[in-house]
Amino acid sequence: MTLNTRTAQLHALGQSLWLDNITRALLASGTLQRYIDELSVTGLTSNPTIFDQALKGSADYDADIRAKLKQGESGEALFFDLALADLTRAADLFRPVHQRTRGVDGWVSLEVSPLLAYDTQSTLAAARELHARAARPNLFIKIPGTAQGLPAIEEATFAGVPVNVTLLFSTAHYVAAAEAWLRGIERRLDAGLSPDVGSVASLFISRWDVAVTGKLPDALHMKLGIAVGRQAYKAYGEFLNSARVRRVMNEGATPQRLLLASTGTKDPKASDTLYIEQLAAPFTVNTMPEGTLKAFADHGNAATAVPADGGDCEAVLAAVSKAGIDLDALAAKLQSDGAASFVKSWHELLGVIASKSASLA
Repeated sequence: MTLNTRTAQLHALGQSLWLDNITRALLASGTLQRYIDELSVTGLTSNPTIFDQALKGSADYDADIRAKLKQGESGEALFFDLALADLTRAADLFRPVHQRTRGVDGWVSLEVSPLLAYDTQSTLAAARELHARAARPNLFIKIPGTAQGLPAIEEATFAGVPVNVTLLFSTAHYVAAAEAWLRGIERRLDAGLSPDVGSVASLFISRWDVAVTGKLPDALHMKLGIAVGRQAYKAYGEFLNSARVRRVMNEGATPQRLLLASTGTKDPKASDTLYIEQLAAPFTVNTMPEGTLKAFADHGNAATAVPADGGDCEAVLAAVSKAGIDLDALAAKLQSDGAASFVKSWHELLGVIASKSASLA
C-alpha cells in the first residue's frame, strides 16, 4: 500500500475526502478499499443519478433483481433493497474510520425518494424507516434542505436519525439547515437524550458557475462557486463559535459539518482540480466524483487552507451582483432545479428497474 501524497496533504489540512459515487463493481473489485488505503478516502455519498447510472450501466445487479422479483418486490421497494445492500457494505468498509474518529468521519449516505422533497411528514417517515433498515451507525439519510425539508431535518435529528442535508446552494440555505439540526439537538437535550447525532450540510458548488456561463466578465469566470463556498465556510465558522453550538458540544454533541458537493469542474477549459484546491477547508468534507478524485491524486495541489474569513469571497459576490446576477433568486432557482433533476433521475432509475425486471422475470 502506497499512500498518495497529494490526497494525504489535503487530508492533513483537516478536510475529509469522500467519494461521490457507488457501484457494485467498485465494491466487488476492491477499488473502494484501495481508495481508502491509498487515497485517504474516508466516506462516500450517493444520489439517484449515481444509482441510475450504476444500474443501467452494468449487469451486476441482475441476480439480485431476479431474487427480489421472486420475493414479490418491485419499483421503489426493490431499488432501496439494492441500494441498502451496496451502502451497508460500504458503511462496513468505513466503520474503522468511524470508530477511530468517534463518529466524526467514516459515513455513507442514502437519499430518501426525491418525490418527497416538498412533503415534510413523508420525508420524516421515510428517513426513519431507511435508517432502521440499514442498521448501521455510520449511514446518513439525505434530506433536501428545502423549506419543507427543514422541519423534517429537525424532527429526524430529534428522533436520532443522522442526516445529510442536501441541495443547499447558498449561505442562507446552509444557515437554515444548520439551525434545523441544532434545534433537533437542543430538543434532545431538553428530553434527556444524547445530543450526539451526526450530520453534514451539503453545499453544491459547480452549478453556480454553470448557471452564469457567458453572463459575467472574464475576470469573474469560474469564481462564483468558489466565492459561495468560501462565504458559507465563513458562516460555518461563526456558527461553530456561537454560544448555542458550544453549549451542545459541551453536552457531548458532535457539531454538524459543512460538506462541499458538486466539486467536479464542468468547464473543460478550466482546471479539473479547481474546486478541490480552492476549497481546502479544515473540519469540512469535500465529496468528489471519481474522476476528480483521480485527477487530484495525479496532479492536484492544495497546500493552502481557505482563510477563516472567506478571503475575497465578499468582494467577488459583490462584483457578481454588480454585473447583474441576483444571487438570492439564482440560489432559489438552483435549489428547485436541483430537486427537479433528482426527480427526473429517480423516474429514469425506476424505469431502468422496470425494464430490467421485465427482461429478467
